[in-house]
Amino acid sequence: MMPRILVIEDDPAISELVSINLGMAGYKVKLAKDGIKGQALAMQLQPELTMLDLMLPRVDGFTICQRLRRDKRTADIPVLMLTALGQTHDKVEGLNAGADDYLTKPFEVEEMLARVRALLRRADRIPQAAKHSEILNYGPLTLVPERFEVIWFNKTIKLTHLEFELLHCLLQRHGQTVSPSEILKEVWGYDPDDDVETIRVHVRHLRTKLEPEPRHPHYIKTVYGAGYCLELSSNECSEAETDSAAV
Repeated sequence: MMPRILVIEDDPAISELVSINLGMAGYKVKLAKDGIKGQALAMQLQPELTMLDLMLPRVDGFTICQRLRRDKRTADIPVLMLTALGQTHDKVEGLNAGADDYLTKPFEVEEMLARVRALLRRADRIPQAAKHSEILNYGPLTLVPERFEVIWFNKTIKLTHLEFELLHCLLQRHGQTVSPSEILKEVWGYDPDDDVETIRVHVRHLRTKLEPEPRHPHYIKTVYGAGYCLELSSNECSEAETDSAAV
């Protein structure tokens, strides 16, 4: 079955460029010209991927992305944002709204197709950690790949697919600094570039779920100029269990 891609874009030239090239690459494309129709089609079709412009008539792309993330029918569908807004704060706002990746216009067709393939591969596969039905754990952290959850100090926390794979990537190199290029290649699935803002936003989302004080991270640390490092103590899990028993 051909993967279905919903393109929500009001510029006829961009819509035509995207739909023709996606069709030639073997995808089934559905178009929407404004936010209201795009949201309705996303709920109805539940495509494998949504490509979403930010500057849309009626309802903007930021709002549509937030609505798709809140609805169970579309919450896990990858979103690739297409926009002429290339400033860092625009990109951060799009990622904070729930986008998985971000492509600035004008873009090369090959780059667009590479991003699409990477998002579809990740959405379609079980994380590496689940290939042998193993549950990875270290100290207070246990990964549950089949449900994209973590058990963190005896509390179950639901993660997005991206957050789960980012944490899995860091856990495989526990105590080591992981460079942005390694993270982009392993988690996002395309060749490294200088796009560190995408990583930074998702690391921040992960910290809000795991860190007691996200602004002063104790576990997911930034190594300035080098990358990120996950630091856990094997003693913290037993300490947490002791505290729980004492209560």
